[in-house]
Amino acid sequence: MTNTYPEVWELDSLFSGGSDSAELRTHLDATGKKLADFEQTAATFDVPNRRADAQLVAAFLEQTSDVSVDLRQAGAFIGCLMAQNTEDKKAALLQSEHALLRSRFQSAFLKFKQALMEADPNLWSDLLSTEDLKEFAFILDEWRKEAKRLLSEQEEGLITSLGIDGYHAWSELYDLLIASVSVQVEVDGEDKTLSVGQANNLSSHRDASVRKEAYDKLEAAWGEKEELFAKTLNSLAGFRLQMYKKRGVDNVLEEPLQMNRMKQETLDVMWQAISEHKQPFADYLARKAQLLGKEKLAWYDVDAPVVENSQSFDYEQGSEFIIRHFGKFGPELEKFSRHALENGWVEAEDRAHKMPGGFCTSLPKSGESRIFMTYSGSMSNVATLAHELGHAFHTHALQPMHDLNRSYAMNVAETASTFAEMIVADAAVKNAVTKEEKISLLEDKIQRSVAFFMNIHARFLFETRFYEERKNGVVPASRLNELMEQAQKEAFAGSLSEGHPHFWASKLHFYITDVPFYNFPYTFGYLFSLSVYAKALEEGQGFEEKYMALLRDTAVMSTEQLAIKHLGEDITEKGFWEKGIALCTKDVEEFIKLTAEEG
Repeated sequence: MTNTYPEVWELDSLFSGGSDSAELRTHLDATGKKLADFEQTAATFDVPNRRADAQLVAAFLEQTSDVSVDLRQAGAFIGCLMAQNTEDKKAALLQSEHALLRSRFQSAFLKFKQALMEADPNLWSDLLSTEDLKEFAFILDEWRKEAKRLLSEQEEGLITSLGIDGYHAWSELYDLLIASVSVQVEVDGEDKTLSVGQANNLSSHRDASVRKEAYDKLEAAWGEKEELFAKTLNSLAGFRLQMYKKRGVDNVLEEPLQMNRMKQETLDVMWQAISEHKQPFADYLARKAQLLGKEKLAWYDVDAPVVENSQSFDYEQGSEFIIRHFGKFGPELEKFSRHALENGWVEAEDRAHKMPGGFCTSLPKSGESRIFMTYSGSMSNVATLAHELGHAFHTHALQPMHDLNRSYAMNVAETASTFAEMIVADAAVKNAVTKEEKISLLEDKIQRSVAFFMNIHARFLFETRFYEERKNGVVPASRLNELMEQAQKEAFAGSLSEGHPHFWASKLHFYITDVPFYNFPYTFGYLFSLSVYAKALEEGQGFEEKYMALLRDTAVMSTEQLAIKHLGEDITEKGFWEKGIALCTKDVEEFIKLTAEEG
């Protein structure tokens, strides 16, 4: 019988033939020609000096959008090829070719932004008020401010060019290193050779010996190659720091904060609120240790199930569960998700040679998305699938907007995904039939709080401290291990008997170049979405239209403005964040109460 929801994604409708695709070759060649025209237009683009020049700016914006859409379409497809098979060497070559095209685009685009920067301030306001440009006022202002922070056109062009075989190349090397790692673990009496992604899935295995063996084997693998990973991380960070130094930037958080359209004070007050309210989550970890017969949890016990009869969902069941509960929130989310699942937008099959982790990528030319993950049947996998569908729905909600007004930041991107995840997690707990089932599902919710308030916090602490030390020279692998263990001890409030010293080597997020500090936006999105979710529960199905309006605004205003407009909240105040944390502590209180008779 054919399943309603295919587990292997459909890519041929995008470009048929995989990494040998003749259609992709034609697309890349055509994009190259468009890019040459774009470069010529950018090179001759003059500084606007009269109101009528608004038409010239608008025309160039359309050309920018056209080339950008083609580049992103190809980049997303090549990224899918890389993720589905880490041994696809032709895909790696295509990735390098695409990186060069993207570099050329960025250099030409910078010339345009530099021209905008030089426009007279009074004329600038006048230009943004014209019919041609008022739709793009926010992003044009953002580009102009960004250009003012950058070096000269020639210097920035050099940085971009050198970044291909420098900065971004280190990130690509990390992908190759990860692809070379596999471990042999005995699972349910059978010796299995597993990729990193498959081995990571064993962190929630019911058998403690399997969890520990998978962790130990992976930790040994990271340790064996720690010098290679340390060299990669230090080189990537060194490039970034030198770039910041040339631009006169000392605070390594300046760029990620700008990219996330949020203030330093917002970030500071968020972490302050979390740091002051960690005790309930430390209590949860202590209670879990008791239930597992341990004095304290080790790193590999954090995701362990506490009850034996945890629900398992095959992919068909998990997909149907998501659609059913999405439907209770709103018809548009249900309809969209069913379409995505039925039409093979998701790569979920559990097989070798896939990259670890999960992501959602948008294909702007075809107006679709693709979701990547490795599904093994746990409720956590169902939540991950809902999370990625939330990302895809965010892109769908933005379809009425001009392409240039769809570039939302990572922190609000995580709001949409976490919101979708909450719908499913909350529904699962409420629909639990047995006490054991409710405990299991409730714990799955709490584990997300632990991840965002503790695990992500550890990543943030590690990365900020690493960058400060990296300013003074290379940080050796042994010191990276120390920094990571210190960060984990602090972030987990001393709740663990042992941490994961090589976590810095195992986590892709530290090696991503497109978005520096790929950590705090997750926690922001989690807590921000709690506020959105509270409004959704209050207003019922009628909230979906307001929710989509919020999503459409995510690319055209700062996060502080977004919160004021759609939630009526000041997110620079600690109270906003404490309200969200308080909702999470209720889950802990219920868990401890329900497990009072369990151990």
